Amino acid sequence: MADNKIFWSSQPILPIGNQAADRVQRDEKPSSDFADILARQQTKVKFSKHANERLRDRQIDLSDQQLAKLDDTVERMAEKGARESLIYMNDMAFLVSVKNRTVITAMDGTSAKENIFTNIDSAAIL
Repeated sequence: MADNKIFWSSQPILPIGNQAADRVQRDEKPSSDFADILARQQTKVKFSKHANERLRDRQIDLSDQQLAKLDDTVERMAEKGARESLIYMNDMAFLVSVKNRTVITAMDGTSAKENIFTNIDSAAIL
């Protein structure tokens, strides 16, 4: 008896004129290697969905300088071994997971007053 099954090759079919392969063949070097890109991305502070909602609801706009200062502060806190931190900067408060480099929530000065912050192991006042 004949076998009626059809077998397809698992090899992908690629176009002949692959532009990415052409660039590599011409010895063009990428602008940065993967390790540099990864290192830059890991040092940048991210904002959780909750923090983004709070920034929008409280109409908090951060400048590039403030973001850079926040990044730098989180980096320094990580070097000191901080895990969960409160960063108070320019009448704004940020609860940050230093380990994950993520802002958990953000408050303006009015919202931060009369609050008690728990489950933090460090604070920075800028």
